[in-house]
Amino acid sequence: MTPAPPDILIFCGQDWWYHNRAHSDFQLMTRAAKHRKVLLVNSIGMRMPSPGKSPMLFRRLWRKAKSMLRPACKPLEDRPDYNLMTPILFPFYGSAKARAFNAWFIRFQVQRQARKLGIKNPHIIVTLPTAWDVAKKMQRSSLVYNRSDKHSGFSEVDNSLIVRLENELIKNADAVLYCCRNLMESEREMAGDRARFLDHGVDIKHFAARPPTGAVTSLGHARPIIGFFGGLEHYVVDFDLLEHVAKERPNYNLVLIGDATLSLDRLKAHSNIHLLGFQPYEKIPNYGADFDISIMPYLDNDWTRWINPIKLKEYLLLGHEIVAARFGEAEHYADYIHIAHSHDEFVSHLDAVLAGKKAPGNRAALLAKASWDDRTVELIAVLDAISTKTNGKEQPCAVS
Repeated sequence: MTPAPPDILIFCGQDWWYHNRAHSDFQLMTRAAKHRKVLLVNSIGMRMPSPGKSPMLFRRLWRKAKSMLRPACKPLEDRPDYNLMTPILFPFYGSAKARAFNAWFIRFQVQRQARKLGIKNPHIIVTLPTAWDVAKKMQRSSLVYNRSDKHSGFSEVDNSLIVRLENELIKNADAVLYCCRNLMESEREMAGDRARFLDHGVDIKHFAARPPTGAVTSLGHARPIIGFFGGLEHYVVDFDLLEHVAKERPNYNLVLIGDATLSLDRLKAHSNIHLLGFQPYEKIPNYGADFDISIMPYLDNDWTRWINPIKLKEYLLLGHEIVAARFGEAEHYADYIHIAHSHDEFVSHLDAVLAGKKAPGNRAALLAKASWDDRTVELIAVLDAISTKTNGKEQPCAVS
């Protein structure tokens, strides 16, 4: 009798209770739960937020505290094998002793919950580098590093610590998944033939193209509407660029939808910038369908150079022309988006698109096999290939 394939335990890069559900960990794992039992561990963080370094300090501490107070649960009625927990943690990553205690305490909670669910020797997927300290001493069928971002490029973390954890994960993982081809190639020497490119997907049904809905114009915002949805994060979004567009084109209305990690008072000073705040994932496509142009106004830094934004395919599926500042995967989509290398060029692209210019790429062909269901099948295939290679045997704890 063929043994059942291993279940999945993932140390997520986000928190289900307050991050947007569009994130790849959530999209993949809610679908993987159709095939395997899944335990998703909400983000354990990479640093303790601190005054002067972390915007909205108390808000961030409070939302994580609320998440830790929630019991483990099955948050989706139609996914009984999708399980969720937030461990109680003490993110004092600046001290080796504190890190060791934190890792032990988190591991104890996660292993206890896995036992309750009947999960033994799972495939362990690690998205956040700090979870390596937890996962490395856990029995498992395999270890997969989901290299979704270059976390050492995040300005608030202890760079030397995160680089070390990233490198240890790359060296010890049975497979390393990359969503950015440039990052994969830059680490090819370390990852070798264990590197796999797993592109981001898109929720085909959710973001299906539709006529303008009036979701934005009904709020009194006139066309043309230059729209953005996603996190308004201080280390990702170029707020100088947004102000530049607002000043140079006062007749263009910029509509920004998303949670912010800093004060947006500087943007509120412009009458043609409209902040709609956080909106539920369920409502995003209706807002997006009312855009005339979608934008990706990114900073140029060591974080954005390695990103592959999920919203790109969401914008494309909605039928938008996209004007974007350069980012990690931008050149791979050069036929589908309008890439700007300066603030002035960004404005010029907006003008050209409103005058009728379109990107020449075949969107239908690009999106034909790009659903999150397609990506989940690819992920399951990677996991099953590892199981075949190891004959499904439990792997020893790899501690380096």
